[in-house]
Amino acid sequence: MRLIQLSRESLNFPPPEMALREPNGLLAMGGDLSPQRLLNAYHRGIFPWFSPGDPILWWSPDPRAVLLPEHFHLSRSMKRFHQKSPYQVTLNQQFQQVIEGCASDRNEGTWITHEVKRAWQKLHELGHAQSIEVWRGEELVGGMYGLELGQIFCGESMFSRSENASKTALLVFSDYFQQQGGKLIDCQVLNPHTLSLGAQEIPRVTYLQYVHSLAHHPLSVDCWQPRRLF
Repeated sequence: MRLIQLSRESLNFPPPEMALREPNGLLAMGGDLSPQRLLNAYHRGIFPWFSPGDPILWWSPDPRAVLLPEHFHLSRSMKRFHQKSPYQVTLNQQFQQVIEGCASDRNEGTWITHEVKRAWQKLHELGHAQSIEVWRGEELVGGMYGLELGQIFCGESMFSRSENASKTALLVFSDYFQQQGGKLIDCQVLNPHTLSLGAQEIPRVTYLQYVHSLAHHPLSVDCWQPRRLF
């Protein structure tokens, strides 16, 4: 099957069902990272991921990795750690620092280029992208960011510079998100870290059904206002 080239003049995407099986989920290339195109993509179960210097690649893998907040797996060791946690967790207080942390704390290199950072900063300014910060005193030691899609949170990346910092971010956010009416956290592709925290794989068609039913149900008006969560 031929990979579809997107036009900068159109925000349309091919149906996710047209994605390749190998590499799993590769759907299209090209276009841009404008807020309108990114929002259009996520509302269709599609996300960008590409290496520096390569064209923008768009993906919709099958199966899809998701985390249901009520199924978050809290190990006994993590429960003991969290009970005496040295961290504080905040919401939307340092989005730029979080995305910089996600970009820089990767030994194998990062896809979070300056272009990607600018795109997500714009989404944040428009109120669509959110960050969770983990602090030890005045030091930012971990965090995560992603896109809110009604009752779905599309997690993009996380980082950790101290023991259990990224686990703390997801643990605290998952609890808060559920309290606010959130139903699903999109993890895109399963990895050992998210698997250990309770993420699971579901068929792409099931994920698209979730998007269709949950993306247009907003949470409380002040849900994403900057605040301390823990």
